[in-house]
Amino acid sequence: MNVKIVPNEIALRPRFQLELGQPKEDALEAFEGPVPPPFVVNRSDDHVFIKFNRITNHFWSPQLHLEINELEEGYSRVYGLYGPNPTLWTFFIFLHFGLATLFVIFGVWAYSSAALDHSYFPQLVAMGLLVVLWFAFYAFGRAGKRKGKPQMLLLHQFMMEALGASVISADSRSAEAG
Repeated sequence: MNVKIVPNEIALRPRFQLELGQPKEDALEAFEGPVPPPFVVNRSDDHVFIKFNRITNHFWSPQLHLEINELEEGYSRVYGLYGPNPTLWTFFIFLHFGLATLFVIFGVWAYSSAALDHSYFPQLVAMGLLVVLWFAFYAFGRAGKRKGKPQMLLLHQFMMEALGASVISADSRSAEAG
């Protein structure tokens, strides 16, 4: 199995791909049936969601989203995405959007004040504080990823055991997408 090492440590939501030597339906059926604790598995069409039960779940617990697509006859590809709880991720995106909006508002206000020959120092200070908050949110997210990494490894181990020997090749990469 070939695994590419990812040099990009900035990404908060790592992604990967696996090629399987079995049809899509066989791969999807590997996640059905009794699931050992502490995992909870949900399937919707070609998507499999693996997360932790309420007992072992904490604020930063990751979940694994798998999409399994048919390649050619007898082969399939798994697209995987590790990420936080979707509610937490949406909240983080909302906070970043709010900070960006405030940054633009203070920028327009500073420009207007400068054009009118008024003091614009308070707006620049506010913009600087917003940049510091952006970095603080990013550091907070990285700390959460670090706290959830042991569980992420458990999710990966569970997935690999469920798929068994059908894994032909693996491609790991990180992305900041969605």
